[in-house]
Amino acid sequence: MLFGTLFALAAGLMWGLVFVGPLLLADYPAVMLSFGRYLAFGLIALPLAWLDRKAIRLLSRADWTEALKLTLVGNVVYYLCLSAAIQRAGGPLPTMIIGTLPVVIAITSNLRDAQRDGRLPWLRLAPSLLLIAAGIALVNQHELALLRADPGADLQRYAWGAVLAIGAVVCWTWYPLRNADWLRAHQDRSPRTWATAQGLVTLPVALLGFGLTWVYFEATQAPWRMPLGPRPEAYVSLMLTIGLCASWLGTLCWNEASQRLPTTLVGQLIVFETLAALSYAFVLRGQWPDATTTLGVSLLVAGVLWALRVKPEPLPQQHTA
Repeated sequence: MLFGTLFALAAGLMWGLVFVGPLLLADYPAVMLSFGRYLAFGLIALPLAWLDRKAIRLLSRADWTEALKLTLVGNVVYYLCLSAAIQRAGGPLPTMIIGTLPVVIAITSNLRDAQRDGRLPWLRLAPSLLLIAAGIALVNQHELALLRADPGADLQRYAWGAVLAIGAVVCWTWYPLRNADWLRAHQDRSPRTWATAQGLVTLPVALLGFGLTWVYFEATQAPWRMPLGPRPEAYVSLMLTIGLCASWLGTLCWNEASQRLPTTLVGQLIVFETLAALSYAFVLRGQWPDATTTLGVSLLVAGVLWALRVKPEPLPQQHTA
């Protein structure tokens, strides 16, 4: 339980970086950020796959198909939606919506995986879910008030940002549940190998997407400098950093947590990603969070600690005549 929680914390710290990329590269379209990140992830996975080639060879065609599905939904489509949402609505609104993931995943998993992982009693789970939800609301209360008070705010653009963020939530509700299914069914396989395999299948997808984006920009005579945009050094360095830390190391740590913890619990620990993203945002702003935000963060942490105290209860076995 302890090591699983620490791995989930490490994954959250890594994944918080993905919220920074669209803010630091606000002049880059979302497709460049998504395909650039996963192109870097795929290239990083190549030498790692060579070092782990014996375990990689043991993966079946079904395993590779599952890795492809996971990387399309949980990597490419998710980050495309998230990047576009942040660029349209700014950081706070998408962070708030993505921050509902612990609640959404916990409820979904408790309905879906009770037979395998045990049922977390709803009455004992409810306080942690309420604390997390209240913390998320408080953290974003000040930010949303600023949006409402801004007379020049483009409400339609913000609305599209919210829709895209909801799409990201859908992707990342499906991904950890499906990823945990594979990991729990293959306890003899290394989470490191599975993270590397997802990186390998990401590479051709990212290459194809990057190439099609290049062709589209050329065909439409878009005012965009391909292949690396107006700030190639910043773009390449940030994509490599996010590709290594958020994509490979983050996935590795999450896989380790997923093998050790019930899916219902590990889903709530995605709250660490929200905390990391908010922390990085305040560092970029160069300011301390206000009292409301601090209280919200405290409620988030309290909710996670409460959840760790709730133990799954096995369902009674159904006997057939």
